[in-house]
Amino acid sequence: MNGVALFSVAAGLDAERALLQRVCDGLFDGELLLWRPTRQALVMPKSFERRPGFALASGRCAAQGWPVLLRDTGGEPVPQSPAVLNVALAYALPKGDDSARRIDAAYERLLEPLALWLAERGLKAGFGPVPGAFCDGRFNLTLEDRKLAGTAQRWRRRADGRPVVLAHAALLIEDWREPMAEVVNRFYHACASDLRCQADRHLALAERLADAWAQAEALPDCYRRVLGWQGLELGSRRPPSRPHARP
Repeated sequence: MNGVALFSVAAGLDAERALLQRVCDGLFDGELLLWRPTRQALVMPKSFERRPGFALASGRCAAQGWPVLLRDTGGEPVPQSPAVLNVALAYALPKGDDSARRIDAAYERLLEPLALWLAERGLKAGFGPVPGAFCDGRFNLTLEDRKLAGTAQRWRRRADGRPVVLAHAALLIEDWREPMAEVVNRFYHACASDLRCQADRHLALAERLADAWAQAEALPDCYRRVLGWQGLELGSRRPPSRPHARP
């Protein structure tokens, strides 16, 4: 959990799946992973494979240096590159949580530590949609009414039925807005989709925060603090189950 790992995009997606699996297997109740891509790719939900024009669009993006990869969470195409910090939080639903609002609560647990981290650096973040941004959603992390990070999540269950979530944020650190918007629009165009995104609806954190990558090293501590207040301890192993006494 300490530091930012470097992965290819494919390896980073696999690392997130492994994170979720460890929590599903009961090895931990909560884990955090920060990772940065070593190369670029365009990542989208597996369901996009069924869309008309997917093969053509994928080929055109790959020819421009943006191979298409598929992820387990939903949403729209998201460009990944060395400009992006990925934050993946996996945890089992704590006892006492309201299961009816578990989706909103998972986004809140993912974003509140990020907002605190920014606030401690003099930046006031917000949450909400940003029309015109790629992969827009109501739980974007925003700064100055522009999209700073997008979010997604995936739910599974442990063998005992306890819900487990992987909540993910992709935080734009360096200004790659133009090439990122361009490749998303290229994909939409090749799929004959009318959707388009605008580069100026995004903001890179390094435009407002000096040494942003170095300062990201403090993020795990923010997650420990904020989630600890809620009774969720990251990286703690669950105690082994006691054997049933024989009659």
